Amino acid sequence: MTSSASRLHPVIDAVTQRIVARSQPRRSAYLQRVRAARGTKVQRSQLSCTNLAHAIAAAPDTAKIWLQQTAPQSRPNLAIVSAYNDMLSAHQPLGAFPPWIKEAALAAGATAQFAGGVPAMCDGVTQGQAGMELSLFSRDVIAMAAAVALSHQMFDAALYLGVCDKIVPGLLIAALTFGHLPGIFVPAGPMTSGMANDEKARIRALYTEGKVGREQLLAAEMQSYHGPGTCTFYGTANSNQMLMEIMGLHLPGAAFVHPGTPLREALTRAAATRAVAISAEGPEYTPVGELVDERTIVNGIVGLLCTGGSTNHTIHLVAIARAAGIDIDWTDFDDISKVVPTLTRLYPNGAADVNQFQAAGGMAFVIRELLAAGLVHADVQTVAGPGLARYTRQPVLDGAELVWRDAAAESLDLDILRPLSAPFAPDGGLKLLRGNLGRGIIKISAVKPEHRVVSAPAVVFDDQDDLLAAFKRGELDRDFIAVIRFQGPAANGMPELHKLMPALGVLQDRGFKVGLVTDGRMSGASGKVPSAIHMTPEAAHGGPLAKVRDGDRIVLDGNTGQVNADVPAEEWQSRPVQRIDLRRHQYGVGRELFGAFRQHVGGAEQGAMSFGHPDWMGSTAWTGDEP
Repeated sequence: MTSSASRLHPVIDAVTQRIVARSQPRRSAYLQRVRAARGTKVQRSQLSCTNLAHAIAAAPDTAKIWLQQTAPQSRPNLAIVSAYNDMLSAHQPLGAFPPWIKEAALAAGATAQFAGGVPAMCDGVTQGQAGMELSLFSRDVIAMAAAVALSHQMFDAALYLGVCDKIVPGLLIAALTFGHLPGIFVPAGPMTSGMANDEKARIRALYTEGKVGREQLLAAEMQSYHGPGTCTFYGTANSNQMLMEIMGLHLPGAAFVHPGTPLREALTRAAATRAVAISAEGPEYTPVGELVDERTIVNGIVGLLCTGGSTNHTIHLVAIARAAGIDIDWTDFDDISKVVPTLTRLYPNGAADVNQFQAAGGMAFVIRELLAAGLVHADVQTVAGPGLARYTRQPVLDGAELVWRDAAAESLDLDILRPLSAPFAPDGGLKLLRGNLGRGIIKISAVKPEHRVVSAPAVVFDDQDDLLAAFKRGELDRDFIAVIRFQGPAANGMPELHKLMPALGVLQDRGFKVGLVTDGRMSGASGKVPSAIHMTPEAAHGGPLAKVRDGDRIVLDGNTGQVNADVPAEEWQSRPVQRIDLRRHQYGVGRELFGAFRQHVGGAEQGAMSFGHPDWMGSTAWTGDEP
């Protein structure tokens, strides 16, 4: 497979071809399965009369008549798979969408059925709580729940309604597992802007130091998170929306339109209409398993890097790619990051939120810049039709009609969004770290240059709460690198460790050289403290973090991509790994139900997937001391 884009950047082309070659056996087998499934479609005519009667018993009369029809008179039937719940702000707007979709489908001569719901948990609610240990695994639960919804063999295309951290990756893994089905992702959009992000961060830091109380902190948080829609900072949820845009799985410009607006309703209805056109019964059949190919995955990586997106996608994109029979690893991210400039400055890498980004030009501006420089594949398939250039336009309502217009010719705010001719940084701000502590990731786009290299003694913790307790006792007013281990997928589900950042940030502001090395996650909130995250293999698998002792000098170099324990090689090789009792992470808030996930999960660089089948597991692995 080659790209027709003659101006494609040589590094992007080389990495893509490397991925194609690496993936060939797995991708070929995947496409054979997709095409074999397409051969039988999901035709309702395959179902027995009893099967079909069960499936349409509750349908409205018109839909029931259409659903009884068999080829060649059959009409498309759309599956709606939704992460709706009314507790979480990002997913609450989705409750209004199914009636709109059904009406639009009927108007287009098709039917739509609510095929099933999937769980949606919020890392903002579970952050720092025991429930966070279910968060990463919820992605795989969502994929399986969506598979159950689609298993009835009633559908010719699917609409996937979801927004946040694990929901969109889980839905996309499911969509690719049913790769013969066309699919369109339907977002809900961000909430309106609340308290400024820098002010919110200031109050959090004051609370950490004990200078303001809980009442003031809660008031600030409620001003930040105040209504329906996605949180407005550029974390994993909004990185998801960016990815669906640049991977051609949304309608163009759908990502950052507010819920509760006429434009959001129009886009949702248009997604249903378009799903009919690309369905297995429609004129432009576009199976998602063929739409998402190696070029699409590379475009997603480029988008993540140029916008300073969530580090969670160094895990999720690997899992998504593998669901499509494609093998990527962190070396691919690292090589692409070296040539993709940073075009946005969004919180936590800056002060702006996604609403300000959208107003400045948004994804349409970003994609146009990337296309002009040959940094993305132009000749990909999308749900809107062939070619990524369709995503350089933004949706607007012209009266009652939904139309798309070219993005702004120039950024409307150069403090938030830059052209490639004047980027915020010449690279993507994400690096692969290697050394005798394993392989990991560092997001340096928010870290000032003077803080990117730290050499200091290790202070080892096996729980983030232990570090916070030491901070409150005043024991950490010194140079050190915190080693937080036994935080990987097999140990405790790989929770995010956000609540460490205020304390470590305070110590850095006091003039101490501090850093973090962990096999846990930091996601889109990776902040100003240099953090080596996702260290693989994890301590629970006998990884090298389990060898670190208090006082070992750790060298974390974000410039060169090195992370090492400065211990004589002979001593390091002979030093035993430590083990800890992990049973307290196996019970409470449902954790006892996830024992099989912890036993079968792969490493972070392998996508932290728990399905256990060899086809889902990649070969990329840390093989020992690295240069």
